[in-house]
Amino acid sequence: MTDTLTPVEAAVAQASGGPKKLKRSIGVVGGTLLTLSCVTPASTLFVVVPDLFGSLGTATALTIAIGSLLCVAVAFCYSELGTLVPSAGGEYAMVSTLAGRLAGWLVFVLSLLVVMIVPPVIAMGTADYLAPLVHLDPSWTGASVMLLATLAGLLDLRANAWITGVFLVLEVIAAAVVAVLGFTHAERGAGSLVSMRVAGPDGGPDTVTALLVVSGLAIALFVTQGFSTAVYLSEELENPRRSVARTVLATLAISAVIILVPVAAITLGAPDLAALTGGDISTMVTAWSNSAVGTFVSLCVALAIINAGIVMVIQNSRVLFASARDKAWPTPVNSLFSRLGRFGSPWVSTLAVGVPGAALCFVNLDTLYGVTGVSVTGMYLLVAVAALLSRRGSHKHTPAWRMPLWPAAPLLLIVVLVYILSRQETTYLLWTGGITAAATLYWALYLRPRKQTRWLVSVPEDEQAS
Repeated sequence: MTDTLTPVEAAVAQASGGPKKLKRSIGVVGGTLLTLSCVTPASTLFVVVPDLFGSLGTATALTIAIGSLLCVAVAFCYSELGTLVPSAGGEYAMVSTLAGRLAGWLVFVLSLLVVMIVPPVIAMGTADYLAPLVHLDPSWTGASVMLLATLAGLLDLRANAWITGVFLVLEVIAAAVVAVLGFTHAERGAGSLVSMRVAGPDGGPDTVTALLVVSGLAIALFVTQGFSTAVYLSEELENPRRSVARTVLATLAISAVIILVPVAAITLGAPDLAALTGGDISTMVTAWSNSAVGTFVSLCVALAIINAGIVMVIQNSRVLFASARDKAWPTPVNSLFSRLGRFGSPWVSTLAVGVPGAALCFVNLDTLYGVTGVSVTGMYLLVAVAALLSRRGSHKHTPAWRMPLWPAAPLLLIVVLVYILSRQETTYLLWTGGITAAATLYWALYLRPRKQTRWLVSVPEDEQAS
């Protein structure tokens, strides 16, 4: 973790061809709408949470609550670093500036894994929730969603904020309907939320161990992971020194409530432990109400997935745009990925993340989905390390939002994240480790020998003095 970016290097990076800047067009409200849409609470509730119910049963709400508390410390790190280094590069720009260029490159690779895999995985779930109206092939439906999201990503960011805002309202309504129905059909008391029970293979109750909860935290961290989108949008937020922190923290708080309340309601309202462990939320909603309500909720979830696809493509294209601007690739590739279209969006980068995402809908991504949980945890770990270094040297006096409980918060976060990683499946760790090793080789053979002309992580000039 050497070669930390200095102010001089940053200035050189800016002067070299004058790196292009994205247009500032959104405030805290628009940024929060876009960021919440990336968290996509409804699709998380209906796509990711059922898997947690299957392994954690009544401990699901507790696990998500613990994950949300850990994410408060993560959000503090993102808020401070995002205002200190407001760049569309997000994590990699922050970590490169504060912890070294190699560490920043590894964070970039981990974030690229996440942003390339997650959208098609979620998009393929669209077919399940359109089933009340029409039966579709999951792969073709997912690919269509990814292409639609790519087209939307080519538009002006302000227009996308309104589009995703409308979809977000619908998915919040769906989550609220589930919460109301679950609480009004409660079959057990609030004590069941900490009863640590799951249905076993024979249908009888089994105990959820503490180790299972710890293992589930990798997915629980992913449940609200999208709040980091605010950092990727920092170049397009007005007054980023204030807006980034407000957007990150507001998004985490709102998304945690939108997800946790329905999860608690489902836990209390499930007919029995076997139904809860089965995780078929749509069936439970229909049983609590009628088929019309079940269909309405399913359609809202389908729209939420489309919404998430749009925002994720927007976010991912900004990451690729920033990497090209910072010269991570050979010159012809950098030139393509840094091009801006008539709406001010990085159109080549948008196509580069959207079209392969559509192709990935035809691939079995079960293992890669597990790799995503490891990648998110590793990414948070490196961000926490960078947060420990955020108040040294010239960065100590740079105007920025400063987190409370520093350095205790990032230190505690590092310890917990290392432990969570140690409890993950070996296969997922090996896949992630192999990809990271290949990335390190690219760094050693291509980027590091070209230190003066490649991987020149920069912060837009107008932010240096603000």
